[in-house]
Amino acid sequence: MSSGRNHKIMSLSGGNLDNKTTKGLQYVFEKVLNRGMHGLCFSPYEEGQEPGAQITEEQIRRRMEIIKPYTKWIRSFSCTDGNEAIPRIAKEYGIKTLVGAWLGNDAEINKKEIAGLIQLAKEGYVDIAAVGNEVMYRGDLTEDELLDFMKEVKTAIPEIPMGYVDAYYEFTERPKITEACDVILANCYPYWEGCSLEYSLLYMKDMFAQATKAANGKKVIITETGWPSQGEGLHGALPSFENAIKYFINGQNWSNEDQIEMFYFSSFDESWKVGAEGDVGAYWGLWDKDERIKFVEKSFKSRGKRLFNLS
Repeated sequence: MSSGRNHKIMSLSGGNLDNKTTKGLQYVFEKVLNRGMHGLCFSPYEEGQEPGAQITEEQIRRRMEIIKPYTKWIRSFSCTDGNEAIPRIAKEYGIKTLVGAWLGNDAEINKKEIAGLIQLAKEGYVDIAAVGNEVMYRGDLTEDELLDFMKEVKTAIPEIPMGYVDAYYEFTERPKITEACDVILANCYPYWEGCSLEYSLLYMKDMFAQATKAANGKKVIITETGWPSQGEGLHGALPSFENAIKYFINGQNWSNEDQIEMFYFSSFDESWKVGAEGDVGAYWGLWDKDERIKFVEKSFKSRGKRLFNLS
């Protein structure tokens, strides 16, 4: 095999990280993290909290302080129960916002979420509006009900790009929803489809390509992708400390090289997610539940400075 061909295959599937020690992987992780991400999904819930709990500005601000050097955008998931403060505080730090209204099977909550999203947008705190997250996947609303919410938001804030977040394949299967979006907001998880780490970047690129084809010229943003650092595996997809680092490095390098707008999931580990996703649910963060960076070797941390500055 020619060296050029070899390089092509490596660039498709990610860098050659297999020969690195854990310490070597941690060094590369820190370097990539310090270069900065396009976007990060914001995890507001502290230990003992879960959706429905009232979150405080203090806890949002504390976590925003931790992540602000590393990301240009944050994504929030709700506009109620204190979550409405996330985009306001993000703007104080000069971070752009993809703000979500959480839609489910409770009509009253849905009404409050949509009203909250519209209000935040009118106040100037929303750069992209996301109307619902995986609602079709869960089956909480009908397609027409979701489309009505999307139309309501678009009518109220026509100047703000609006989309709906779901698994990448939903945009192929639901052309009416795709048509209603200004921007396609696709979740791409090789892990949840049982893909081994070795092929995960290729798999994610294929997911992105399918969403791009369905988008028919509209911008596609990867609104979630990640890999758990602990827990029981799913077919060939194995959670581990090293695999989480490798996935992050490969995904961020692809995002950087090909200018893919990607929101990494997630910022902090959240224990409540165990109920929804099994034991892996609690381990998707770059920081742990106690807000300590997970993948940086202690001796690196003591250097006390970032390698690069975000522009």
